[in-house]
Amino acid sequence: MKFNENIIGKIAEIEGVSKENILKGLRSGEIAIPYNKIHSPMHPMAIGTGLRTKVNANIGTSKEFSDLSQELEKVEICLKNKADAIMDLSVGGNLDEIRQAVINASTLPVGTVPIYQAAIESGSIEKMTADKMFNVIEKHARSGVDFMTIHCGVTRALIKRISGKTRIMDIVSRGGAFLYRWMTVREKENPLYEEYDRLLEIAKKYDVALSLGDGMRPGSIADAGDMLQMGELKVLGKLAQRARKAGVQVIIEGPGHVPLDEIEGQVKLEKKICNKAPFYVLGPLPTDIAPGWDHLTSAIGGSLAAAAGADFLCYVTPSEHLGLPSLSDVREGIIAARIAAHIGDIVKGVKGAKDWDIEMSKARKALKWEKQIELSIDPATASEIREMRSVREKTDTCTMCGEFCAMKVVSEANKRKK
Repeated sequence: MKFNENIIGKIAEIEGVSKENILKGLRSGEIAIPYNKIHSPMHPMAIGTGLRTKVNANIGTSKEFSDLSQELEKVEICLKNKADAIMDLSVGGNLDEIRQAVINASTLPVGTVPIYQAAIESGSIEKMTADKMFNVIEKHARSGVDFMTIHCGVTRALIKRISGKTRIMDIVSRGGAFLYRWMTVREKENPLYEEYDRLLEIAKKYDVALSLGDGMRPGSIADAGDMLQMGELKVLGKLAQRARKAGVQVIIEGPGHVPLDEIEGQVKLEKKICNKAPFYVLGPLPTDIAPGWDHLTSAIGGSLAAAAGADFLCYVTPSEHLGLPSLSDVREGIIAARIAAHIGDIVKGVKGAKDWDIEMSKARKALKWEKQIELSIDPATASEIREMRSVREKTDTCTMCGEFCAMKVVSEANKRKK
């Protein structure tokens, strides 16, 4: 496996670790750098052990709402609000045009799920051929995609266990559902599993990182940790080993909806089964009852997952389970996921994480409002609230406590002691 020395040096500087640590993690498979030289993202990232927890933002069109200009606005929001990666999940409009426009506009690594396009261009899921799947995968790689979600772990052996009563939610992964239907109708094995070496050849040719998709992830907390989820995870662990031997970078995708008390155990189990491969989680969401607020649900689960060792959080927006996210939804999803990632980084002891909080605490004690806003994870919102809630006369306190501000009272008392 060859690595770009300049990129490794840049990432080491950003992360505050040595190049040797990055190289060691790349060789062991504990770190992945999604970086397609055709795209060459200006802001590369590394995912894995000892590094800052990263955040991905999903964008993309649907058949009901296909507006490229709006998706490009979402790219700008991702950049402005410091997401680490973007995934284009488009299923409506000119998919090649949309994907290329997103890649061209993004200075962050870009990911896709090629099976969506393969199914759409085939006219139906059932009409897809193995060649079509692999041809679309290569087309995405050739266009500059840095990482791809590929659902290799959805096998015939696993889907035979689905009876309609096995789970409350059956399959909630769109890619997993596509393959379930394809295999059920065709009565054939998943080509992405059966012809895995063919996939590895494409990934190695373009140096695309494979994100091994969790097609059997639980969509209800009642389904978490069941035989389907665990069965797929075991398959992914073996496939990750084969990818490493072939010189291909790999990431493992995970749940999903998981009760709070099971999140830590699931993260640690993934790390054990997949030999510490970078773990990419959607959420997780520890409750199912908060549509409209699932960015908060996800942040709660994501912070615990990150603290337990998850390396990459896929954001969840307020629109999750309800509809295509708006521009404001994308922004709120990113901020919520970044907060979760940072909370996890404090627990993991990531360099500089706790120092950020200490600096904020010092600024609060000194009533340095501009410094507090500068240090906040979302300066725009902090500044807006400060401005809206301020009194007309400039003061060093806020309108919550005013002259009774604890910091001010104690500070003045300390001055008198001197």
